[in-house]
This record gives sequence, structure tokens and C-alpha cells, in this order.
Amino acid sequence: MARYLEAKCRLCRREGEKLYIKGSKCHSDKCPIERRPYAPGMHGQNRRTKVSDYGLQLREKQKVKRIYGLQEKQFLSYFKEADRLDGITGLNLLQLIESRLDNVIYRMGLASSRTEARQIVRHKLVKVNGKIANIPSLSVKPGNRLELVDAAKEHLRINAAAEASGNRGTAEWMDVDLPTRQGTYRELPARDQLDQNIREQLIVELYSK
Repeated sequence: MARYLEAKCRLCRREGEKLYIKGSKCHSDKCPIERRPYAPGMHGQNRRTKVSDYGLQLREKQKVKRIYGLQEKQFLSYFKEADRLDGITGLNLLQLIESRLDNVIYRMGLASSRTEARQIVRHKLVKVNGKIANIPSLSVKPGNRLELVDAAKEHLRINAAAEASGNRGTAEWMDVDLPTRQGTYRELPARDQLDQNIREQLIVELYSK
């Protein structure tokens, strides 16, 4: 799968807000967007402020893709599935993406970023209902129990992430026991529990053209 290999902080600057791609750095004064809150490049400070409706829709899609670390093909696949489901398409889309195994591990506070959570999953350090799972895109269902393998519970990066998330709090829709590095995906998140800066209706409008 293709990966973005350039400086990730440029993505936050391009979208004009923190996407929390770099984990702990995003919560520190080292975050570049704190010092340079404008788009990267030599014309970053002089970009036109007026954006078309299509431009707004496209930027919103790009922003959500970057937040969750998804490629275009993956994102489109989630949208098509969300559109087939009953209910509100935009909310369905966010719930499907939030249910990815890598995102669930991040939301549990066991990784400082979704990129780090993806590595934890790929290295076979996660169990779902007692079985090793190493596919980041695996869809976690309400009621599924997740835990780290014993060897992972002493990893310094995981422990640092757990300590930091213990101070910030974990997702409301999960029951998490950070000391034992395990938890339960209790239910799908409600819209008011998710990022209020995401305007998913713009994405629905973009793909509905």
C-alpha cells in the first residue's frame, strides 16, 4: 500500500489545523502549526482566501483521510459501504472508520498516534477476543474485547502513550483498563462524541455529484 513519506506536519499546515498525526509532538509547543499557521510552500501565506464549494468539499475529504491515515481507494470503499447502510451516510462513514482496529487501539490510549497504532497491530501485538489480529483495517464490532500480548505490555512507547492518555482520557464509547492494557469496544460512537471539526456532510456532497 502507498504511504506518505514526506513531513507529516506539512499536512496539518495545509489543512490549517492540528490533525494529531505526530502523536505527542502535536500536544507540545514543538508543533509547527503553532509557529506557522499557514499552508507550506513559498506562497503559503499568500494563498487566496476565497474557496469554491467544491474546494471546501475536497479539502474536508482530504483532511479526514489524513486524520485517519487512509488512501483514496480505501476511503471511497468506506463511503460506498456507508451509503449502503441504513441511517445517516456521514455518520455511518465516521463510525466505519472509527471501528478500524488501528484506530481503536489509538482511541484506547495504547499508541500516541494512529501511525504508531498501525505498527503495533502489524507487529502482532494485539489480540481481539483472545486471538492475534494483525490487519489494521479489521473492523472491530461492539462487544469485542481487545488486549495487548504480554510481551507488548513493557514496551516503553506503549507505556508512555498509556500514561499520556491517562491524563487526557480515553474514548467514551469504550471500557478501557489502561494498567492491564485491555478494553472492550462497547458501542459505536455517537456523533457528539466525535471530532466536531469534521464536516462529514461536505464529503457526502462531494461523492454524491
